[in-house]
Amino acid sequence: HYNVVSAFIKSMRGSDPDAAMYWMVRMLEGGEDPGFVCRRMIIFAAEDVGNADPRALQVAIAAKEAFEYLGLPEAAIPMAQAVTYLAGAPKSNASYKTLRAAQAAVREHGSLEVPMHLRNAPHKGMAALGYSQGYQYPHDVQGHITGDDYLPAPLAGQRWYRPVEAGYEKTIGERLAHWRTLREQARRKRDGD
Repeated sequence: HYNVVSAFIKSMRGSDPDAAMYWMVRMLEGGEDPGFVCRRMIIFAAEDVGNADPRALQVAIAAKEAFEYLGLPEAAIPMAQAVTYLAGAPKSNASYKTLRAAQAAVREHGSLEVPMHLRNAPHKGMAALGYSQGYQYPHDVQGHITGDDYLPAPLAGQRWYRPVEAGYEKTIGERLAHWRTLREQARRKRDGD
């Protein structure tokens, strides 16, 4: 069981749709729960394809829904479509690595205080205590990027998400790089540098 599912995942990760299909069929023909196979595809779509092709998660979830609606043997058809899509998609585990880095930061630093400018001030008493003071509403500034810091002070400047140069994630990386430049310009302007 575990060796076959490992071969299935590694074949999709290695962009080999033929091998991935073989391992999926092996599992189905061997009596594996198709729901388990679908769950593995959903995890794979988020962990191994990620933002390189955001549609991959939708395809994997659609395969699970098709299985639940159709049952076998017909559900093998949309499941096969999902396997070939996932194997053929550009790959990025940047979101998964970002999750792991943020989890490590939380475990290392514990529950850090929310910076005052990020706290909600639904009534005047909270505003008087400094809640929300200095927060810049991004929609009110040109380009929608402010000089605000959104992490607690001990984590300021951390960059865990590092988009790869694959598929749509390349576009995300270029956009974030541009926004980092705008954020730094806004900080310098705010601080009078």
